[in-house]
Amino acid sequence: MKKYFLFMACSALSLACFAQSTEQNLFIQDSLKLISSQFKFTEGASVDKQGNVFFTDQPNDKIWKYDIHGKLSLYMDKSGRANGTYFDNKGNLIVCADENNEIWSIDQNKNIKVLFSEYEGKKVNGPNDIWLDKKGGIYFTDPYYQRDYWTRKSPEIKGQKVYYIPKGKKEAIVVADDVIKPNGIVGTPDGKFLYVADMEANKTYRYRIGADARLTDKQLILNQHSDGMTLDNKGNIYVTGKGVNIYKPTGEKIAHIDVPEEWCGNICFGGKNKNILFITASKSLYTIPMNTRGVE
Repeated sequence: MKKYFLFMACSALSLACFAQSTEQNLFIQDSLKLISSQFKFTEGASVDKQGNVFFTDQPNDKIWKYDIHGKLSLYMDKSGRANGTYFDNKGNLIVCADENNEIWSIDQNKNIKVLFSEYEGKKVNGPNDIWLDKKGGIYFTDPYYQRDYWTRKSPEIKGQKVYYIPKGKKEAIVVADDVIKPNGIVGTPDGKFLYVADMEANKTYRYRIGADARLTDKQLILNQHSDGMTLDNKGNIYVTGKGVNIYKPTGEKIAHIDVPEEWCGNICFGGKNKNILFITASKSLYTIPMNTRGVE
């Protein structure tokens, strides 16, 4: 019996050491750095080709930039209440403009083009998070969160869905209507799979992306939702909420990053080598150096 308890204790210690080792392999403990806490609620982190990171402060209607030299600056005021963002292959910042429930493209001269404004003659709920495929098509989630700056008090469209806008088109198609409240979204770099978090179900699913961009073969991957998501070059899934949890593609949790804020809204890898994780968390922006790289 003593040998059994000794074995169990050693096994527990080994598992703890393995978990610690896994975290150490991904990032260095106590290396989280606060960049600034001057915001109201940060969201929509995305990275350009150079490694500069852009993020939104939706309540204050602004987009901010943190460049590869460590300079924080206001990029755009009056941003359409920008929420989720993503860069296309031409360097345009594609934005979920929540004020009028649109999708915008902002070029490098800050010229704005409305890419999408309605679905079948009706306003969608409120584009929230976004991911672009290699063809330039746009996937976006459309949950309903009542905003104090809206005049409407109820949705025009029944259901909260995932949409796809083919490149060069203004008409969207519904690609997933089997979720309750979709939010965080990210696709694999090979374009084969799309991860979609369901906030109300507290689940994250993986879909197979078809040649026509439609989603099939829904698989439950995580028993956790996410406000924003990203992937690293090892295929690990980074999800946000109370801190950041990191999972293997199989759904096995391998690490947690504790962030001293009430909520983490979004994340992306940035910096010259795309090896710094940027975390938008409540009123703040944080960074943590990683031993992996981003793929977005």
